[in-house]
Amino acid sequence: MTDAAITTEGLTKRFGPVLALNGVDLELPAGGVLGLLGPNGAGKTTLVRILATLLRPDQGRARVAGFDVSKRPAEVRRRIGLSGQYAAVDPFLTGAENLIMIGRLYGLTRRKASHRAAELAAQLQLTEGAGRLVRTYSGGMRRRLDVAASLIAAPPVLFLDEPTTGLDPAGRLALWNVLAQLTAEGTSLLLTTQYIEEAERLAATIVIISSGQVIARGTPDELKAKAGGDRLDLQAAPGQDLRRLAASIAALGSRQPAVDEAAGRVVLPVADGAAILPDVVRRLTAAGLQVSALALRRPTLEEAFLALTGQAAGTLPPETSAASSVPADAPRPAGKKRSTS
Repeated sequence: MTDAAITTEGLTKRFGPVLALNGVDLELPAGGVLGLLGPNGAGKTTLVRILATLLRPDQGRARVAGFDVSKRPAEVRRRIGLSGQYAAVDPFLTGAENLIMIGRLYGLTRRKASHRAAELAAQLQLTEGAGRLVRTYSGGMRRRLDVAASLIAAPPVLFLDEPTTGLDPAGRLALWNVLAQLTAEGTSLLLTTQYIEEAERLAATIVIISSGQVIARGTPDELKAKAGGDRLDLQAAPGQDLRRLAASIAALGSRQPAVDEAAGRVVLPVADGAAILPDVVRRLTAAGLQVSALALRRPTLEEAFLALTGQAAGTLPPETSAASSVPADAPRPAGKKRSTS
């Protein structure tokens, strides 16, 4: 535990009748990147707020950078950076003034704070707007500025709660580059995100939380394996009835097929892999149905997430999800230790 940037044991938090966290155990090694996934309302933000000392747990304990978040909150705050779901920047200051102010609050000299502000503005594509009042910024610019503020003192432990929401592909890639550099130098990162591709690219380990409980953890490949079996993709020929197509092969699957009306595609989870392909062809021929393409593949992390959280049914999202606009050459953070500021 002494080498861990974050540890939680039996962390529990209740808001009236709502059990937001129910015995959460986590560990993030120093210098590591942990992705936290879960449906809306799963408890991700509550967990981040407890780790950042903004909330007190009802039960259990948590340590960040070696300090108990309830007993030594001031020590924790000196060693963390936080960017929450909503930008917390002053609209009546310029972008540069916001960053310098945060740097000064962290104890940086004015010269060092100014240098760091300019550096982050360049990295996050904020240089041109650095001299403008934040109230004139777009939503995406405010988001990038808020993330920059969390990085100003180069904290050893960083919490980013859905940091790329609202960013365009260029802004997302710029942030990924910054995170890659930070983690290469030893920053420990806990990242919550709604973009499953982002979690897969950035996080060596992913924890899935649902209804306040950890329901799965592992590498992206390990989580895909837990989804069970392969996926049979059938692209319907033009004019074919997708529902009839799905019904004709449903008995061959390990779970019900998912129909993507927009893409004209049916996806069937299967346990027997290539062995069922002759049966698929026979059933389609008998039903007078045609497909333009058929492929057998491993499940995606998105499909694993939906299966593990009990949401994998009905309409399957298109292959290009909300995160698919992110450039494919984005970096993967990794690395070792950084000193505190």
